[in-house]
Amino acid sequence: MIKCEKCNKEFGTEEALNQHNRSKHYELYQEPRIGLSDKQKKKQKKKIRNWSITLAVLLLIIVGISYLASNSKTLPPISDQGHIEVSPSSHILREPMDIKIQKHMLEHADGKGPPGIIINYNCIDYACEPDLIEKLEAFAEKYPANVYVAPFKNMDAKIVLTRLNKIEILESFDENKIEAFINNRL
Repeated sequence: MIKCEKCNKEFGTEEALNQHNRSKHYELYQEPRIGLSDKQKKKQKKKIRNWSITLAVLLLIIVGISYLASNSKTLPPISDQGHIEVSPSSHILREPMDIKIQKHMLEHADGKGPPGIIINYNCIDYACEPDLIEKLEAFAEKYPANVYVAPFKNMDAKIVLTRLNKIEILESFDENKIEAFINNRL
């Protein structure tokens, strides 16, 4: 008689013992597992899925922010928030006016006059007529109390008129619109 070492049952033949062990004590005949158990595999798949979702959401947020940032326009200020009490050297400038000074001019021209009106232009990124700047500067000469003319670097428009809390974007020179804006009719 042959005895099972696991459960102490007795068998008449070696073949009977082997059949018993395969059905009752199958772990003796299994090859050692290489890798992860099914439970570990499920846990790992869940972890990979969660990280993939997190990365996809982060990527969407980054793409969304980039899209919004690239589509926001660069325009002159219309608020006096954050201004400094300094006036520009002239009403006609050939260099861009500092933003903080520009905000101050919106509040009151030359630091004491009526609210300022600023005509900004961008002839670097836009094709300007040869006499455009002269035409714009003529408004500062016509209204010396409160009109300023200056280039505005990287502005997303050819001509922009600003006064406190108001903006008018022009793609081409329009004398009537500029006059109306200056005289507060626009």
